[in-house]
Amino acid sequence: MKKIAFMVLLLGFCAVAGRAQESRQDISLSGTGTITPYMSGTTDVLVSANRAFGALLSYRFMLTPSSALEVNYGIDYQHSFHYIISNTNNYLVSNRMQEISGAYVRYFVFKNFNPFLEAGPAALIFVPIYNSGTKTLDAKQQTSVGAVWGGGIAYEISPSFDFRVEFRSFVAKVPTFGDSALVTNRWYKIGIYEPVAGIAYHF
Repeated sequence: MKKIAFMVLLLGFCAVAGRAQESRQDISLSGTGTITPYMSGTTDVLVSANRAFGALLSYRFMLTPSSALEVNYGIDYQHSFHYIISNTNNYLVSNRMQEISGAYVRYFVFKNFNPFLEAGPAALIFVPIYNSGTKTLDAKQQTSVGAVWGGGIAYEISPSFDFRVEFRSFVAKVPTFGDSALVTNRWYKIGIYEPVAGIAYHF
């Protein structure tokens, strides 16, 4: 009887261990850079933005050894948009852009090198910063819903850690900060050259 109970416990432990191995998780912290392209709207509004730097926190849940689901939260230190209306009026808005996104991740495993591709929905939150870089006090917080995609390589340093580099991009509507004068009627890619580099911990 004791042997049977021991075998049942052993099988249960093996099943849990196998399930834990299948459900491998990781969390990563990365530095980001964002380059926003110049945009000419269908209206008389032209938009450009400076480069911005920030951080990205990500959590991945492994569905299989080659696929995962990911959720992200990112934030920029300061992102400044420059609007030119009819080539005469200039508006500057400094903001702190935040990202909340999810993605499906597909891995391609080659020993310690794990290239991956990802894509999914994203929400970008533009929060005005009222400092000397903002020339209109009418700017309001705005959320733009769109998508994120990217690709990169994860290098396995050890069974618990890997180093990741990635290029990501967003598609979202050009923010107006609640000001009808800044409407472009355009969608564009934000951070088409957004490099990401960081460390992931597996558990």
